[in-house]
Amino acid sequence: MKKTVSLLFATLVSCVLAVSAQAQLVVEITQGNQDPTPIAIVPFDWSGSGVLPEDVSAIVSADLRRSGLFAPVPREDMLSFPKTPEQVSFRDWRMLGTEYVVTGRMQPQAGGYLLSFDLVNIFGQSKMFTKQVTGGAQQLRDIAHRAADEIFEAITGIRGAFGTQMVYVQETRRGGQPSYALMLSDVDGARARQIRRFSAPVMSPSWSPNGQEVAYVSFETGRPAIFRENLRSGARQQLTNFKGLNSSPTWSPDGSKLAMVLSKDGNPEIYVLDLSTGRFTRMTRHFSIDTEPNWMPDGKSLVFTSDRGGKPQIYQLTLATGQVDRLTFDGDYNARPRVSPDGKTLVMVHRSRGVFTIATMDIVSGQMRVLTETRLDESPSIAPNGAMLMYATKRGSKGILAAVSLDAGVKYSLPSQQGNVREPAWSPYFD
Repeated sequence: MKKTVSLLFATLVSCVLAVSAQAQLVVEITQGNQDPTPIAIVPFDWSGSGVLPEDVSAIVSADLRRSGLFAPVPREDMLSFPKTPEQVSFRDWRMLGTEYVVTGRMQPQAGGYLLSFDLVNIFGQSKMFTKQVTGGAQQLRDIAHRAADEIFEAITGIRGAFGTQMVYVQETRRGGQPSYALMLSDVDGARARQIRRFSAPVMSPSWSPNGQEVAYVSFETGRPAIFRENLRSGARQQLTNFKGLNSSPTWSPDGSKLAMVLSKDGNPEIYVLDLSTGRFTRMTRHFSIDTEPNWMPDGKSLVFTSDRGGKPQIYQLTLATGQVDRLTFDGDYNARPRVSPDGKTLVMVHRSRGVFTIATMDIVSGQMRVLTETRLDESPSIAPNGAMLMYATKRGSKGILAAVSLDAGVKYSLPSQQGNVREPAWSPYFD
């Protein structure tokens, strides 16, 4: 079966809040699909010695549950624990209303593990596939996420994104002083680790298209400067050191350029930096504030925020001609534009009647949809499959991360175990 998943204009320094460097993010599902698909992820058989350090089948189950499209059967409700498709009793699973069963077998291999897993259609009484996933000794979670991706795509027709990652910003207090960090974790908040810690604010992380680097803004030099950093090697390069604003870096789809905001010539304008030559090209010329650029998927134009119409709205700049067109008209504030991978949907921070929410707009029709219900939502970042987006919000006085599907049918939050988190950036696929 197929199912469709259903402010530069605020102060720059305020764009970081607090969380412990060692704290994991905790998934709390707040809203799921009205008719989630019942699926059973049977505990995987383990042929090695001892006990595995991670429960792989439980991670697969948690991934699918977090999508909001699936209702995994609790283990205590399972009538049997088949290891292979041949051991699946269709009658027993039909009694539970289960539509799909996943069986699996874990075994050790040199330097790591091998998972063989099967997807069985209960009502069709057929095996849909048997697949294998391998990983190193420290990659049990990666194995689980890849298996969940395969299962998700087979049933929904949408590529899974459970194996992706995110970066986000945190702040802790050390000796009574704020300490800032850029964090990297799985997209479910697990395996959080510090990329780099700073004594001054850091903000606006942005992934390179190949998933190997991030660009971000740091105030460590005493003023905002843009850096790029390789996540594997730790190699780091400062890209700007101009007076005034150096903000909002975002990679071009081919990874050869960075769009950004600079006020080196007096007014905040959009510039594009060619990373191979180091040449900066000014793209906008207007007395108003132009900020928060983001690339269209074809690399031929940029969307950005500007108050050139009197209040912050979103515009599109065609790079070849310099033509600028206004895209948003609904609401008195639309900012922080992000574009879905298919180029059809614009995601933004939207304000109406004084409330900041996350909204989408169909770029062709102009139809707007408000996705969130809280009052201080910001920093949206779209999953590489275009099905979900992550954003920053508040629960009481605490900053947390949250996610919502682009049809607003699925929602979950990612509060930290300690402190506050914000500025999420969802990674691309790593292949």
